[in-house]
Amino acid sequence: MLQASRCQGLALDQLAQRSESVADGPSRAAGHRERALAIGVTTLELDVAITRDGVLVISHDPALNPEITRGPDGQFLPAPGPLIHHHSLAELRRFDLGRIKPGSRYAAQFPDQVAVDGTRLATLAELFALVRRSGNETVRFDIETKVSPLAPADTLAPEPFTRALIAAIRDAGMAARSSIQSFDWRTLQLVQREAPEISTVYLSAQQHWLDNIGAGAATDSPWTAGWRYRDHGSVPKLVQAAGGRIWAAYFGDLDAGLVKQAQALGLQVLAWTVNDPVQIARVMDLGVDGVISDRPDRVRAEMARRGLVLPQATPP
Repeated sequence: MLQASRCQGLALDQLAQRSESVADGPSRAAGHRERALAIGVTTLELDVAITRDGVLVISHDPALNPEITRGPDGQFLPAPGPLIHHHSLAELRRFDLGRIKPGSRYAAQFPDQVAVDGTRLATLAELFALVRRSGNETVRFDIETKVSPLAPADTLAPEPFTRALIAAIRDAGMAARSSIQSFDWRTLQLVQREAPEISTVYLSAQQHWLDNIGAGAATDSPWTAGWRYRDHGSVPKLVQAAGGRIWAAYFGDLDAGLVKQAQALGLQVLAWTVNDPVQIARVMDLGVDGVISDRPDRVRAEMARRGLVLPQATPP
């Protein structure tokens, strides 16, 4: 992760996540990262899955999402589609990911999405190649391992998954520019042991729809690699105990006290996924070190309003 000043200072780490509403294609395409580069960001945030034949692909979900996926017949999938790990890249590329299903949740969430029919599942190698061709030698990659201890059959196991990602990053010569992040901290522990040149980002959420911390749970969280909240009393202390240096928290879980505590412990604090202009301003007021957003254009606008240094844009 880029070292950035606090939001009150002169710089901010701006991470472009799934760019459904600002880019040319939905989240599994590499082309929308080109759009993010053109807007100007410090980091490209993405999720990866691994196909049956061992190819790392860009996907927010372990299965094809019916809200953006059409089959060879041109019809949107009626339910979550094939699990990526259970199919080859060639099989998965039969599906078109270039348009949001009208009337879907995604359509309401991302009304500005520009459709690009014919978009296929992109690989991590293709993204690395795209960035090289762009000439941008500074943008970073924040890559999430899409694994879950609650659904072990849906993906490759955490250890081989993480080792495959490490190998791909090293083979591309991108270790110095990459971070690996996860809600499943088992993957981060492996990175710290076997690839210390690649930074780790500890994701957390404490919401009814996802809670990988389990602060009030009677049993230990399966997500935190044996590290227990009750032994430390706060998420920043938990992250520090696990050897983390970067904490990426769901923006709704953050307050000024937690941000200050984390930074006093030497952690960088990222807020995810912040798209609403009011919330973007709020997390900047908290003093976070970076903002993960589907709307890097809105983050840049708020940065400009505050007189912060803007990431350099890369012309397409």
